[in-house]
Amino acid sequence: MYKLLLVEDDRGIAEAIRRQAEAWALEVRCVEDFQNVMREFSDFAPHLVLLDISLPFFNGYHWCSEIRKVSQVPILFLSSASDNMNIVMAMNLGADDFIAKPFDQSVLMAKVQAILRRSYDFSSAMPVLEWRGAMLSTADNSLHYEGREISLTKNEYRILLCLMEYRGKVVSREMLMERLWQTDAFVDENTLTVNVNRLRKKLDAAGLEHFITTKFGVGYLLA
Repeated sequence: MYKLLLVEDDRGIAEAIRRQAEAWALEVRCVEDFQNVMREFSDFAPHLVLLDISLPFFNGYHWCSEIRKVSQVPILFLSSASDNMNIVMAMNLGADDFIAKPFDQSVLMAKVQAILRRSYDFSSAMPVLEWRGAMLSTADNSLHYEGREISLTKNEYRILLCLMEYRGKVVSREMLMERLWQTDAFVDENTLTVNVNRLRKKLDAAGLEHFITTKFGVGYLLA
């Protein structure tokens, strides 16, 4: 599970982001002590930092500089001060992206997922993912079980890849749709359901019964 450190002093915004990020299977910590952000950063060891500019005691630029002294972890700035000067300053200090307030939560999560994919290329680090004896190859998008290949469509492969990356943990429907949204085809809730059901039938027929479990109102996980 990827870990996200949120440095945002507006409690309402912080809580809204936390809920949304957790729905996308991210572990979130909201900074409480704005005088000692680096202590919380070190304790939590996040994969991504969401950083506001206007903060108590020291601004986001200060903390960005401090983080860059010890880590190359991705940093995404959140700020209502979205003029060119602030964006340029953030990038020059080592930020990876900038999103202006107010923002749509789905746009923020799309940016977060894009940064995580760029920074932690899971497929290149693990060319073959395994669960319950099923072997998913990211080199040729193939699935093998007990010596047989199970044919997958592109969407079925993307769904299974996402579930196997987070194997044992619930993956939200929103995250799966975002993965499919990278294709040219429009993906809605019903399209996702149809693709998951077709994938289940293929897995069942190959002897992988109950491979994918539904968590109603939340998402799916590998059983």
